[in-house]
Amino acid sequence: MDPLLDFTDQVALITGAASGFGKLIAEGLAQRGAKVVLGDVNEDVVESLAEKLRADGGQAVAQRCDVALEEDCQRLVATAVERFGRLDIAVNNAGISHDFTPFEEIQQSVWTRQWEVNVNGVQFGMKHQITQMKKQGGGNILNLSSMAGIGGAPGIAAYGAAKHAVVGLTKSAAAELGPVNIRVNAACPFFTLTPMVAESSIVVQKGVPAAESVLSRGCVMKRLGQPDEVANTMILLLSPANTYMTGQCIAISGGALSL
Repeated sequence: MDPLLDFTDQVALITGAASGFGKLIAEGLAQRGAKVVLGDVNEDVVESLAEKLRADGGQAVAQRCDVALEEDCQRLVATAVERFGRLDIAVNNAGISHDFTPFEEIQQSVWTRQWEVNVNGVQFGMKHQITQMKKQGGGNILNLSSMAGIGGAPGIAAYGAAKHAVVGLTKSAAAELGPVNIRVNAACPFFTLTPMVAESSIVVQKGVPAAESVLSRGCVMKRLGQPDEVANTMILLLSPANTYMTGQCIAISGGALSL
């Protein structure tokens, strides 16, 4: 196997692993030799994924994890250590969006839930991941932000604010943890046809072709991303050979904001 993509015996934790980017990353890492620890609020689906990965010859364990609860994030790290002895990679992928809403109509409940899942979930996850990685002498953390986290996000301002916070957490942690060999980066995808986007109100109302035309206007490739395009790039960012990158928030955007 190409050493750039050889994850043999690396222990990788992935939140939001039941679907979308999380599922694809879990499959991609397991196929390349990683031992994967999968967390998701959808316990049955994430356990089915772990069973499939084991049937295909991989090593995988799954458990329910609501990233808005710190104790769930802590237990997921503990499971990685109990089952596989260490934690080399953490992908804080779990997140939620909200319907397109004018700024002044955003409800407090929407704002609060964005912060609970998209911000607290990353902070709680990193807190316990870092604790374990410090004991080992290093590790690799990849957070899922968004293009909404590095630019304006009209219509989804609460989501954009939360994803900006993920960028801030990523950069702050990277600056603090570089001296102890823990690298922290973020992936910032453009609109991608994951279940979260496919089930959004604009796609449901307009259908995929019409919604894609609207959503891709700021993208020079004039189309939405495919989930595997983003997941493959995230796997490249996680490469064991990628040892000198930290504090970076990488746009995976089809050229959005590039002009």
